Amino acid sequence: MNTRGPAADDGLHLVPFRGLRYVPERVGSLAAVTSPPYDVVVRPDGLHHLESADPHNIVRLILPQAISPGTRHRKAAVTLDRWLADGVLAPDPEPALYVYEQSSGDILQRGIIGALELTTPAEGIVLPHEDVMPHVVEDRAALMRTTAANLEPLLLTYRGGVDGPADVIERTVQRAPLLATTTEDGFSHRLWAITDPAELAAVSAGLAEHQALIADGHHRWATYLRLREEHAQPGPWNYGLVLLIDTARYPLRVRAIHRLLHRLPVADALAALGDDFRIRRLDDTALPEAMASLASAAADGNAFLFAGDGTFHLVDRPAPALLSRTVPEDRPEAWRTLDATVLHATLLDHLWHIPDAPEDISYIHDTEAAVAQAERRGGTAVLMHPVREDVVRDLAQQGVTMPRKSTSFGPKPATGLVLRSLALD
Repeated sequence: MNTRGPAADDGLHLVPFRGLRYVPERVGSLAAVTSPPYDVVVRPDGLHHLESADPHNIVRLILPQAISPGTRHRKAAVTLDRWLADGVLAPDPEPALYVYEQSSGDILQRGIIGALELTTPAEGIVLPHEDVMPHVVEDRAALMRTTAANLEPLLLTYRGGVDGPADVIERTVQRAPLLATTTEDGFSHRLWAITDPAELAAVSAGLAEHQALIADGHHRWATYLRLREEHAQPGPWNYGLVLLIDTARYPLRVRAIHRLLHRLPVADALAALGDDFRIRRLDDTALPEAMASLASAAADGNAFLFAGDGTFHLVDRPAPALLSRTVPEDRPEAWRTLDATVLHATLLDHLWHIPDAPEDISYIHDTEAAVAQAERRGGTAVLMHPVREDVVRDLAQQGVTMPRKSTSFGPKPATGLVLRSLALD
């Protein structure tokens, strides 16, 4: 893999597109039609909540409900066509890049949404850092193929600082936005269109000097690449919808993604560890204090928090001999010592013999939801401590991917504020 920084003519190539946006007069509110990214929605509770928020909530497109996958995807395409015909969604009059702002309390994030030219990891321009699951890529590809649309932007980061994109963003946010709304999580969202040729050129020239890290959306990026292969001729399928954030100016938060083991009770999970881990039961401890204990233990090495039986169990200090037997040695030390690596290679594969399949494991971003579902189902929630961004970026630049769902960068863009129809490009 090419690990050098991209030259000015082989960096990021972001182009304007005619965004599809909700017509405010046709929906209850913009907040009521938005959704978190498809893989963050906690099913089924979160799905039902979003569906009932507004009959036109974007979740009906990104997570359509039907008996078979083919029927689901066709249902999404029919729904999208109907919303366009009814004027619920409408394209903007001219192609644009979009400045997007999210804020809540002391959190402020600004970036640019556009259609990014697709590149493979080997080209060293867009760097993945996590593995993907083929069946998820296939499902997302079928949905995009059927709807001919990019329904939600990926979250990509780059390290820019003072350059053309930054100047354009700061000037743009002084103008009146196209839309402004506050979602139920307390985040305020604002969107502006950039159509001025000089500003578009400044953004393009600035981004051409950079490479990007996929912060959120590995499966969708893999989907973009698969669909590009299916459409051999140059055209709209050579580009994908992304949000680019300059983390030199607007650092993202990095959180962990937790595992819910459906068929493994906590007692069985702990028994299988034997004497190869230190296990401490945290009786009469609330979730925030338990997570603080996890953070403290993680500072000294691999650590996990088990939940699901009404209390918390802090699991740390794996036996070195066990790790040497179970963790592959053909990767950098930073990869071999990741909590996610030890969880998958040592616990899931070696001690528990649990396949990484949807019927056995769910990946849940929300800590409280992971605990609640484990207790309701009699399974085990494995709560994780987040990885530092510099570790993620360093491994990605080496061409080393982490176990899937190792990180959760945020805040994530709200889905439903701007869509991309490939038929309009």
